[in-house]
Amino acid sequence: MKKLVLVSILAAALNGCAANDPNQKTKTGAAIGAAAGALVGYAINDEGAGGALAGAAVGALAGGGVGRYMDNQQKEMEAALADERARNDLKIQQLENETLKIDIASEVSFGFDSAGIKPAFVSTLDKVAAILQRYPNTIIHVVGHTDSVGAAAYNMQLSERRAESVVDYFINHGVSSDRLFASGRGESEPRASNDTEAGRQLNRRVEIFVKPVVEGQESEAYKTP
Repeated sequence: MKKLVLVSILAAALNGCAANDPNQKTKTGAAIGAAAGALVGYAINDEGAGGALAGAAVGALAGGGVGRYMDNQQKEMEAALADERARNDLKIQQLENETLKIDIASEVSFGFDSAGIKPAFVSTLDKVAAILQRYPNTIIHVVGHTDSVGAAAYNMQLSERRAESVVDYFINHGVSSDRLFASGRGESEPRASNDTEAGRQLNRRVEIFVKPVVEGQESEAYKTP
């Protein structure tokens, strides 16, 4: 039934581009892009990684323009978050696959044993949300991590709740829910030894991965890093 709906979406979109319309080429391209996104979303739904039609609202970037698009986004992030970076509250880097990674210390974003975002961190998330809205051709994965203090099952739940809090905040501040995915890793991916407080502090973090939706490789953007 869902496949028939998707075919109907594509057919309706193409029929809307009348032959005598001077903007036919542009409209046809947009229609195909939307339908392709819908198909990606449907495929992901079958794999259990997202909702049906999840990709319908996310356009794809042509391969040659991906680097510049993500470079510009990184520059905006670095400029907007210069104060936070100077305080070592977060780090921004671009990975090999053009993905942007924002690494946020849990101490500055959440209280002890809490998934509630600290009021002092709200302005930082506002800046990030504003930039994410200006660069809509991306999928955002928010991943939570903890140290090893406490039960592993509880730490997993805490990491998931913190990631979900960030996702909910972005949704409530204008970022499309179709682009956002939350997951938790608990204590399973430490960056340092949990034997010292300094190491545990490094392990308590939230990571935001901003992945470009590349034409012909759309499904890659939806894979959790």
